[in-house]
Amino acid sequence: MNTTRKNGSLSTKIDQKIATVEFGHPASNSFPSELLERLTKEFYALSKNEAVAVIILKSEGNGTFCAGASFDELIAIQNLEEGARFFAGFANVINAMRTCTKLIIGRVHGKAVGGGVGLAAACDYVLATDKAAIKLSELTIGIGPFVIAPAVERKMGLSGFSELALNATAWKNAYWAKEKGLFAGVFESVTELDTEVASLSEKLASYNPDALIEMKKILWKDTSNWKTLLEERAAISGQLVLSLFTKNALAKFKK
Repeated sequence: MNTTRKNGSLSTKIDQKIATVEFGHPASNSFPSELLERLTKEFYALSKNEAVAVIILKSEGNGTFCAGASFDELIAIQNLEEGARFFAGFANVINAMRTCTKLIIGRVHGKAVGGGVGLAAACDYVLATDKAAIKLSELTIGIGPFVIAPAVERKMGLSGFSELALNATAWKNAYWAKEKGLFAGVFESVTELDTEVASLSEKLASYNPDALIEMKKILWKDTSNWKTLLEERAAISGQLVLSLFTKNALAKFKK
């Protein structure tokens, strides 16, 4: 059941060393700043939790996996400081996922747009259904997928990221995303997806926890500059969102 809460919902269940983090928002599981901040703090907390070996990240319902950042908040940005702070929301989540000592499995049941694609890319291993099409539409409103670019490019390569970012109106299907490296597996039903997610997480949770921690370090080698990099990218987006082009594009989109 989808949440009706204006600022969204976030819940974590821990069972047999597996933490399942579920987020939701009535607007297609998009993220207002408050929910991004809560998710960031949750990853930092789970990183230190010795009762957790593996994390599963999922969203509510059976529709969209994640529609990215809050459109209402995007429209409301009035100055550079607000812009940088808004786009830092996904930067902080990605950095929390990157530095989290626990492996993160992404369960993507539906479409992902913009920041939702970035969220999937920041997971260590992603399983999806064949309904999980992806799109980076930021250029259509005068900004770009700058904050999430390092995470997406790390998984899909420069060519995959370029194809998504530049063809900003086109959906790419789940099998394309698997071919490019974003998804590790694609399934025809949610039941099959959940079976595989459970199987993988149970196996990982049974392994030597110290080996898992070292594996996580290796997977994210050479990304220590991301804290500064993503903050810089957030500032670029925050500046562009104030442009006349973007203000006009957002106004048309809202109508």
